[in-house]
Amino acid sequence: MAGWVESRGKNKWRLNVPDGTGPDGKRITHRKVVEATSEREAKKLLDVFSAEVQKGQYIAPSKLTFKEFSQKWLESKKDLAPKTLYRYKEILNSRILPAMGHLKIEDIKPFHIMQFYGNLQEPGIREDGKEGTLSPATVLYHHRLLTNIFNAAVKWQIILTNPALRVEAPKAKKHKATSYEEEDTAALLSALEEQPLKFQAIVYIALGCGLRRGEIMGLEWKDIDLTKGTLEVRQSSQYLPGHGTFAKSPKNESSERIIAVPTETMSLLKQHRVQQNEQRLQVGGLWQASDRLFTTWDGKPMHPDSITKWFSGFLKNNNLSPLPFHGLRHTAASYMIKAGIPLKNIASRLGHSSPNTTLNIYAHSFKSVDAEAANKMNDILTTRKKGQA
Repeated sequence: MAGWVESRGKNKWRLNVPDGTGPDGKRITHRKVVEATSEREAKKLLDVFSAEVQKGQYIAPSKLTFKEFSQKWLESKKDLAPKTLYRYKEILNSRILPAMGHLKIEDIKPFHIMQFYGNLQEPGIREDGKEGTLSPATVLYHHRLLTNIFNAAVKWQIILTNPALRVEAPKAKKHKATSYEEEDTAALLSALEEQPLKFQAIVYIALGCGLRRGEIMGLEWKDIDLTKGTLEVRQSSQYLPGHGTFAKSPKNESSERIIAVPTETMSLLKQHRVQQNEQRLQVGGLWQASDRLFTTWDGKPMHPDSITKWFSGFLKNNNLSPLPFHGLRHTAASYMIKAGIPLKNIASRLGHSSPNTTLNIYAHSFKSVDAEAANKMNDILTTRKKGQA
């Protein structure tokens, strides 16, 4: 299949590939503008382009809408976690596609995206029935998704530049990690003694080990070494409409870890296992052999959201300070920091990809500890100065 190249400016070339004639008898020529440092390099790209046309693998950008391209992009993301894929589809279908899905992808300009971000920040845009606008973090999430999709379009040579990169990213305020002080924690643990053993164990794992909610709900008895007093994090439990409750690999490779369990927490786990075995015998043949630590009455894995709902109600019923369940993990981290445990060990215990992640999330806790250190040093220096006087 023949073809030719045309210079379109510095390092830009238009590739032309003829493809017979159309029903109206007019000659069909597919064209694409690419970047190349020389005519020789452009001709190599022409050969690749020509092969795509010959095999029927080329789709003219002028016929491709943003909706069509985003669908092809989603189909290519084979390695995405189910929950991430679900969230991407949810955002695309609810807001992005209604706004610009009908536009040809090469016709979308930075101005379109700026207008879209403006619409996202208007009252009435929320779908949960609550008043107000979307949070800056949610708007930023839309921006990152659009940026990823347009990056793929550039990489696949559908468009030359990414219009989302020419728009200032929405700013999301970084929230301070919410945690309990020692007095609040003591009140929580006191009230917890009246709760079912299962929930006591869940809270103690969150506080004593710093696990994420999904990691706790994904634990199986084979992950618990009652002799060594350790637990292994190797999966996370999630829920999606249409999929139900399922297990997946943890957040990242470093999230897979084996950590020591505090003695009191391990004692609760042993008691919980005895109680769960008794419950299994009572249920008999109705028991579902999931091997999960935390199950429903018939042995099925608990819905991950059930612990969040229970915890919220538990705090209200006992007049305890508000705290998201994830705040227990933050509380565990802040205690480790105050105890002077090395940053690297804290990061490893929490399953962070690097100590820098821990430092960024808990910067306020480190600053607090640093202030305490300065006060102690001041006491030491003041005492020494008085001794020399």
